Amino acid sequence: MSVDIRALERQARDSLNRDVYDFIAGGSGRERTLRANLKAWRQVALLPRVLRDVSAVDTSVRVPGASLATPIGVAPTAAHRMAHPDGEVATATGAARAGALYVLSTRSSRSIEDVAAALACREPGGGHAEVGGGTWWFQAYVMRDRELTAGLVRRAAAAGASAIVLTGDTPVVGHKRRDRGGDGVDERDFMANLEHADPVGREQSPDASFADIGWISEVSGGLPVVVKGVLRPDDALACAGHGAAAVIVSNHGGRQLDGAMATAHALPAVVAALRGRCEVYVDGGIRRGEDVLTALALGARAVFLGRPVLWALAGGGASGVGDLLSGMTGDLAHTMALAGATRLTELDGVTAQPG
Repeated sequence: MSVDIRALERQARDSLNRDVYDFIAGGSGRERTLRANLKAWRQVALLPRVLRDVSAVDTSVRVPGASLATPIGVAPTAAHRMAHPDGEVATATGAARAGALYVLSTRSSRSIEDVAAALACREPGGGHAEVGGGTWWFQAYVMRDRELTAGLVRRAAAAGASAIVLTGDTPVVGHKRRDRGGDGVDERDFMANLEHADPVGREQSPDASFADIGWISEVSGGLPVVVKGVLRPDDALACAGHGAAAVIVSNHGGRQLDGAMATAHALPAVVAALRGRCEVYVDGGIRRGEDVLTALALGARAVFLGRPVLWALAGGGASGVGDLLSGMTGDLAHTMALAGATRLTELDGVTAQPG
């Protein structure tokens, strides 16, 4: 049975504090980009192949750090304890069980070391996750206190992160009309890795530049750097030119510049400009197996889910997250069969056209 993310969201809305739900669900400004992200995937049609042997479909993919069972990963989102008492430990555990990549946010409610320890164990009781389970990346901001950023990156590298995701679209934080604070949104849930930091020093730095890609790589001891928040082909080329291993086509889930282009519309031009110089991933509004297939057919190597993971976490903890990712992977495999593809490398021929 296909995953019903709308039902997961309804359940989360009913169970979560209203301020928490609005913090997760909301976007910036008038939420034009938030809505556009969802709509854009439905505006792309696919050209499936026929009479192909699709009796065995393989969804595995290689990314920096591992071979994964699925190209569907968990995007970095903050403060998971707002959704579930176990926070990011539960989210990471669920991702590992599904053989999916997990990206830990700087502004998490569980420490880097706690999450790394949970993933090193993979599953309680000594079980083993699917291929790639336990692989994780760490998301970093360039903060005003650069030594704070450097310290977090070093901690993540020492704890076993396979790559660093540098968020590039947040020189300042976008205004969100649904963010009212309230007793459900506790700043302490954002501070597990930052609790002793100076409040001004932990703000995002508006002077971050392409040169920081190399700086982050150096600080991490040479880990691959993935730049998140890229929508423009020229920015993608600049990231590659400064040493990025990959870019994530993203508008921060509609939480930064309102009116920014939907990621489904931005993705093809970024892929075309890079011409394989570095890998391309995408997030924003992906809700169905067909959306994942569309993203991969447009040239993304993998996709990331944000809000749906938090809805699943709120309703079912680690098991809920694992079920979501496994279910979405099953939906992708089914859709690949319908499109006449048995491996992700065959999706280049399932040409996406404007619908």
